[in-house]
Parts: sequence; C-alpha cells; structure tokens
Amino acid sequence: MQKITSALLLAAALVLPFALAAPARAQIYYPWCAQYGAGGDGGRNCGFSTYEQCMATVSGVGGFCEKNSFYTGPAERPAKRARKRRDD
Repeated sequence: MQKITSALLLAAALVLPFALAAPARAQIYYPWCAQYGAGGDGGRNCGFSTYEQCMATVSGVGGFCEKNSFYTGPAERPAKRARKRRDD
C-alpha cells in the first residue's frame, strides 16, 4: 500500500507543474522573410526570427532576406518592474 501511495505522489509531483503551466502561444508572424530565386520567381518563407537566421538559410541557394510587412511586433510589452527604494 505504501508503494502505491509513494508512486501516486511521485506521479502527481511530476505532472502537476505541467498542468499548471500557462499554455504556449504560437508566433504567427515572424519579422524576416526569405525570397528564394531571382526576380521573385522562387518561393517565399516568412518564418525567421532574425536576419542572420534568414541569411544563413538563403546562403548557397540564392535569394535574399527582407523585413516581413505583416509583422507588427509583440502584442504586449512586459511591464517595467518598480524599483525598490531603501530608506537608510
């Protein structure tokens, strides 16, 4: 009986943090797009977080990177933390 209780407590301790975590949100638009091929004939991929990431992808296959016109930035900015003052 004690083994079953210990196993249930262990399982609850392992699962509980995941159950209480906030759900992840997918990023719909990324700030950089890769345009493959010359003259706009190739494909387009707007799934890059950084310019460097985009350039690494198009290097060797041809193409260029440009800002995504649909990207508007994060929906909300993190709140600034108030500074604590010490009265000495």
